[in-house]
Amino acid sequence: MFDLTGKVALLTGATGGIPRATAMLFHRLGAALVLTDLDPGALEDLATVLPKDGPRVVTTRVDVTDPAEVEAAVALAGTELGGLDILVTGAGLYVEREVTAMSDADWHQTIGVNLDGVFHACRAAMPVLRKGGAIVNIASMAGHRGSVRHAHYAACKAAVLGFTRSLVHELSPRGVRANCVSPGIIATPMTEAIMRDNGAALVGATPMRRFGSPEEVASVIAFLASDAAAFVTGETIHINGGLYMD
Repeated sequence: MFDLTGKVALLTGATGGIPRATAMLFHRLGAALVLTDLDPGALEDLATVLPKDGPRVVTTRVDVTDPAEVEAAVALAGTELGGLDILVTGAGLYVEREVTAMSDADWHQTIGVNLDGVFHACRAAMPVLRKGGAIVNIASMAGHRGSVRHAHYAACKAAVLGFTRSLVHELSPRGVRANCVSPGIIATPMTEAIMRDNGAALVGATPMRRFGSPEEVASVIAFLASDAAAFVTGETIHINGGLYMD
């Protein structure tokens, strides 16, 4: 596929469905990894399934809503692995709530993880990303078309799209790229409820007549992170089986 040999990648929310698949693919492609998440036990479980004879893997607990913890993880990439080439912002929170029932705390919690967390990670990584490096932010189809009972989540993802395009102007002079992927309905623990409650209708509305897999998103992230996408920046790739076409 793509060669990430010698690259160092940092992933937030690394034990989630899509980031986990991405971490496993990156490792197979030769990248050393800094894996971050709220759950240290889940991080260790992920690290144990990665081949011991492959590139180094460092794990650390990080709450992406805490800028100091994010900055410490970025620093770890330098001290433990010698630098940083790739950032993938995978930490996410997807809670169902109608706007009229949404508390201020609900709103701020979702914004904190899905938008502030992206900002904290990008801000910390930007000064140290090496030439030829890449940021891949995980947005969502919800950021383009909205999402019933997930207005706060959709608002975050729409903001991530605009934020990523803006990063291009600051990163390009340094030879670093920034792009997004916007997954549709991907079969992960995060989407179990929506698949259970509305799965048949969603599949029926999807031209490919199925849900996507985390691995199908990971392969696109790997492309955007690799030198194969050396002239691709400020773009968003949709991964939804035709459910939404922009």
